[in-house]
Amino acid sequence: MPVDHDSVLGPWGWFEDFYPGQQMRHSRAATVGEVEGSGPAKQVMNTAQAHFNDHFLTGSPLGDERLVFGLATASLVYGLASQDTAEHAVAELGWSRLRFRAPVHHGDTIEAFTEVVSVEPGSDDRDPGTVVFRHWGRRHDGVVVFEGERSTLVRRRCS
Repeated sequence: MPVDHDSVLGPWGWFEDFYPGQQMRHSRAATVGEVEGSGPAKQVMNTAQAHFNDHFLTGSPLGDERLVFGLATASLVYGLASQDTAEHAVAELGWSRLRFRAPVHHGDTIEAFTEVVSVEPGSDDRDPGTVVFRHWGRRHDGVVVFEGERSTLVRRRCS
């Protein structure tokens, strides 16, 4: 039996719902665990020992605990923002302007925020449009740890 995808998707987050300058604080936060914190660094053979050597940062200005791999932090922020920004996405078009502003350690909790940078309609009223989002993540102590832009192709209500 075919699935009616519109019945399982939220009522908000269509192309028409976004406008430049719109800001969102996303409802969920997540604590970075051991596996997602250092696993990706090992998978891509990142040789920075600060990700996987328990004693490497002892006495460092970055703190005494291992650092979370930056792209894991970016992925976490984008994931936390996805319910509000990508539920009706057709395709992820790209990431840009990634900035890692402060260290993230295992056990830190991250929350996500978004601002809509631009909204570009498709070639006609039924085609999906491109929305560029600026996402940022903040640690539980209020420090911004990550910023980045994400371009997404988003369905229209009528398509």
